Amino acid sequence: MYMAYTTHPRMPQVRMEAVHLVRSGWSQVKVARHLGYTQGVISKWMRRAPRDGRKTIPTESSRPQHHPRALSDALAAKIIEVRKRRNRCAEVVHQELVNEGVAVSLSSVKRTLKRKGYLRERSLWKRWHSAFPRPVVEKPGDLVQIDTIHVQIAPTLRFYVYTLIDLYSRFAYAKVTMRINTHQSLKFVEEAERYAPFKFGTIQSDHGPEFSSWFTEQIRVRGIAHRHSRVRQSNDNAHIERFNRTVQEECLDHVRKDFFAYKKALRNYLAYYNGRRLHMGIDLITPTQKLAGSIPSY
Repeated sequence: MYMAYTTHPRMPQVRMEAVHLVRSGWSQVKVARHLGYTQGVISKWMRRAPRDGRKTIPTESSRPQHHPRALSDALAAKIIEVRKRRNRCAEVVHQELVNEGVAVSLSSVKRTLKRKGYLRERSLWKRWHSAFPRPVVEKPGDLVQIDTIHVQIAPTLRFYVYTLIDLYSRFAYAKVTMRINTHQSLKFVEEAERYAPFKFGTIQSDHGPEFSSWFTEQIRVRGIAHRHSRVRQSNDNAHIERFNRTVQEECLDHVRKDFFAYKKALRNYLAYYNGRRLHMGIDLITPTQKLAGSIPSY
């Protein structure tokens, strides 16, 4: 099977094996025929071979030392300067340079920023999230937002609060947990749906690891769609962010930072929040009253 010179996993060992054969008395011609290379290649390996006992001759980069059309140091420094000025993306940096009369291509700006470590590259292991339009909220469960609150107890100890809110009725649910992951997220949604008097149609979350692709797939199997909010668009999850602030200000801030204290306080607060607290967003009625007027009786 053909493999490129610079990516062959055993090439460093093969080079040193050739050198050892020559040093043991074989001629370069014999070694070249034995390994299937030219005599010139064996001669080059002999010149590069170390004498400090190493067992390999590392593969050197084939990258050229200089390119006739390479950006000047001054232009590269200008690109970095514009980047540091506002910490904006490569497209904005390129346009600002164009506005200042600097002739440079967008690809050159991206290469320079990448080479200097100013671009965050996407992990090869991270899967893309599927995107679909935000659903129109016409009934309970059409769009339910979910999030987590991190509660720091000590420098190395914390627990978490899962939160969820229905955008139509403002019906909410929350749960304290010692850890967060995709399995805990799925379990929380199942518990929240059993607690709520309606079925969930679409769950919306941020891009946290606890709401990754595995969570999306498992939610889909249960007949619920999962969409992610837009990156760096906090308004997409405004309802759940506001609920997080409300539950902290009205409940959690008045309780000592203890797992069981939080659990008891949340249980009592959810009964108040859904059944007695008036909400300005739904014309000063409670979520329970909103649901009673929207869920048909059979």
